[in-house]
Amino acid sequence: MRQLTKLLDGMTHTEAARWHDGRFWFSDLYTERVYSIREDGSDLLEEMHVPQCPSGIGWLPDGRLIVVSMHDRALLRREHDGSVVLHADLFPHLEFEPNDMVVDAQGRVWVGNLGFDVMKLAPRRPGRLARVDPDGTVTMVSEPLHFANGATVIDGRTLVVSESWGNRMSAFDIHADGSLSERRDWAKFGPMPLNEDVIQSMAEIVVAPDGISQVDAEGAIWVADFTKTRVLRVAPGGKILEEIQTGDRNCYACALGGADGRTLFLCVTPADFNPEVRRANPLSAVLSTRVDVALA
Repeated sequence: MRQLTKLLDGMTHTEAARWHDGRFWFSDLYTERVYSIREDGSDLLEEMHVPQCPSGIGWLPDGRLIVVSMHDRALLRREHDGSVVLHADLFPHLEFEPNDMVVDAQGRVWVGNLGFDVMKLAPRRPGRLARVDPDGTVTMVSEPLHFANGATVIDGRTLVVSESWGNRMSAFDIHADGSLSERRDWAKFGPMPLNEDVIQSMAEIVVAPDGISQVDAEGAIWVADFTKTRVLRVAPGGKILEEIQTGDRNCYACALGGADGRTLFLCVTPADFNPEVRRANPLSAVLSTRVDVALA
């Protein structure tokens, strides 16, 4: 059993785990902040205030920070002087909130959206990915995905996206013009849930992939399974290579990094993610553990 180290506690709902520039970065949804810490959990820094709820995090090739602002359906950008500006307005393109995202080496942001009003427990509906080019132009791409969530780009050519209500992770080839190939399974955990009811459909979910790591040196990806207290190391195709239990809190995001690429960071929160409950009971944490295979 791997030993878990608590790096930080007392957050509201930690999400969007990232390792970047020698620090671990994450969003805390209900303090409306993006934070970073050192690998050992010290030196907590507030990186950005996002009043409309932060989610996915990424960086342009020149180092500027990009953050999803969920409630106003936008991408925000932190300039080199520290000022925060609008990078892209997603409101005209998305009926529901954007969620997680990834930035590729060309500075294109691939951002998913929820597809339905999950907080009101509305009937499940799929949504599509948006591609945001470096100049802020928004183009809708991909076929419908079932609650697009964590994403990563492998070797600059393959976009992998979690589908939290799809029992799968999907892959797309990224073409030179920024278009995507047809969807294919990167990992399949079970049949597609059929029930449109959010709560009842959870009984059909084998793995609910949420935030994911970048690929490791053996081609596997660490996957947060948000309906359970665990994180999984998954091979292409869906074989589960390792499972790490996260105690009494569900795992919503993970990132592989650290000085040698072998530290796995985990964002964990009690299963009830009602905003009022989480604000009143700030029990979310950041954990870490050491793993055998380093970041690619």
